[in-house]
Amino acid sequence: MTGGQMMVVLIVAVVMIASIIKSRHGGGHERRSSGLPVTADRGETERLREEVKLLKERLQVLERITVEKENSLAREIEELRERP
Repeated sequence: MTGGQMMVVLIVAVVMIASIIKSRHGGGHERRSSGLPVTADRGETERLREEVKLLKERLQVLERITVEKENSLAREIEELRERP
């Protein structure tokens, strides 16, 4: 093996060993990666769900307005074409 290949093997081995040690010692079961307790994550998740719900409702309104404008514009164009 060349020096570069040996370095890659060592890096992979270190990462694997670290992940095994972390999983055996309960690496983060009570806390998330953000460092917040699980209960705080639940509150944040609920807040974000509500925000997404509101944004979806706004998007539906904007889509409806856009479609109505397109339809009214098409109607106006047709009316102009029909004029003598």
